[in-house]
This record gives sequence, C-alpha cells and structure tokens, in this order.
Amino acid sequence: MALPALPRTALAQAYPSRPVRFVVPFPAGGATDLLARILSHTLSERLGQQVVIENRPGGGTNIATAQVVKSPPDGYTMMMTVTSSTINAALYKSLPFEFQRDIVQVSGLAEQPLVLDLYPGLPVKTMTEFVAYAKANPGKLVFASFGARTVSHLSLELIRIATGIDVVHVPYQGGAPMLTDLIAGRVQAGIDALPNSLQHIRSGAAYGLAVLSKERAPTLPDVPTVGETIPGFEVDGWVGIGVPKDTPPEIVDHLNRAINDALANAELTKRYADVGSVPLIITPAEAKARIARDVAKWAKVVEAAGIRPE
Repeated sequence: MALPALPRTALAQAYPSRPVRFVVPFPAGGATDLLARILSHTLSERLGQQVVIENRPGGGTNIATAQVVKSPPDGYTMMMTVTSSTINAALYKSLPFEFQRDIVQVSGLAEQPLVLDLYPGLPVKTMTEFVAYAKANPGKLVFASFGARTVSHLSLELIRIATGIDVVHVPYQGGAPMLTDLIAGRVQAGIDALPNSLQHIRSGAAYGLAVLSKERAPTLPDVPTVGETIPGFEVDGWVGIGVPKDTPPEIVDHLNRAINDALANAELTKRYADVGSVPLIITPAEAKARIARDVAKWAKVVEAAGIRPE
C-alpha cells in the first residue's frame, strides 16, 4: 500500500535491480543483432545490471512487438525498434497492437544504411547495367529481402516502381540467411542492412552495387547511391529502442540517459563505424517524432506499390 506513495525519483533510483531483457526482432547473426550485442556490453556497465539479448524473429517484427507489448511496463523489457516496425500498420489489417500507441520510444540506436548486394557471378557492375540485365531477363532474376513486408522488401518494391523491372521476390527471416544464399548464388540480388554485408563486400564474397541512402556510406565510399542512377531515390534505415506503454517516465528517461551515454562511448562509436553504422543519439520525443514520420511515409509507399494489407 505504501508503494504508490514512493517518490518517482526513488523509483528511478531503485531501477534496475535485476537484468534487463533486450528483444531483437531478427535472428542472431544479423545486422540488428550485431548492433544490439555491441551496445549490450557498454549499456550493462552503465545500468549496473546485465542486458540480455533475446532474439524473436518472424512476422516482419510483429512477433517480437506483440511479446514486448504484453510484458510488464517496468523497464525490464525493451525492444529494438526498426524501420520495418513503422511499415506494418499499412501492411496488416489487424494487429494485436498499435505500434505508435503501445510502444514508447526511449531512444535512437544507430543509423543503418541499406545496400543492394549482388552475387559476384552476375555479369553487371553498375545500377544501369543491373536494370538492363533484369529487363533482358524478365521474371528470371531472383531478388531477396531479409523479410516479407520489411523495409528490405518495400525498398525492392520502390526499385521495381522506379525502373519497371520484373524480378522474383524471395523473402528470408533475417539478413544472415539471405546473405548466405546470395554468396552461394542461390539468389542473384538482395537488399540488406550494411552492417550485415560490409565484411562480405570487402572480401568480395558479395558485390555491393549501391547504397540506398541519400549519401554514400563512409565505410564504402566507392559504392554509389541508387539515387545517382535513379534521381530522388532514397531509403534511410535506422534502429531505436522502445519499451511497453505505461512504463514510468522516470524509467524511460533513466534508460535514455544510459543508452545515450553508452552510444557516446568512443570504443562503441568505433565498433559501429567498423560495421557501417553511426550511433543515433536522440531524446524520447525525437525518437517518437521520427517513428511518426516513417509511419506516414511508408503508408504512401505501400499504397503506391499496390500491396494489399493482410
């Protein structure tokens, strides 16, 4: 009975007193999982409790989101929010949650560019050659995404709309298995998060044709943007962190400060740069605004692509 009378500052000071679960909506080994694991070590030090990664792939991030929404709003469950999370409201007629309402945005995590990868054996080296090759082989080029109805899939649809190419879409459950098949030549092209592809592009196992961001990636300065061939084309990938609604504001603020402090760490910044990402240090309000912007943007893309909600 006395607990509700405790000052909110005391609540924040007592938090956390046990490990914090960090739910990642993709399999282990992918780009988002890598960023989460880099953060978890430094964040554990800041919180004084272990941050435990839990991978919950599938459903275009909906399985992970549904689980987190049902979790107690006590700060001991947080999730990686990704661009795909903002697409789902337009892709599904009925979900057991409303993302913007039921997940409170705590912070950013990283800017995560997307890259169009090719099987090195494909006889093209530029975006113009790729489009020409696809048009010369309609319905024969296998183009993979790291998940049906994810930002990878929607980016593929944007390229289809912009170029008129006819390709076969094969969705995977995450970037790691997709890239494995691309390197083996079982698929010829795929859109992946740059952190997942970078080492394979550098080794030559995969061919980085173009990045989807507005500017070239600092880690791949020789790889052009899609926009250099298709004027105005731009897809920005980013990831953040959210918690269940009704999580006390004091805990949200406590987490935001700890996460931003971890992201400002020089060693973490270097490790993110090594995998093609940049730490994204923002407030909860800024993260919320960014989510709202992306929800509106992707709803228009879904409509333009003629994708019917399931």
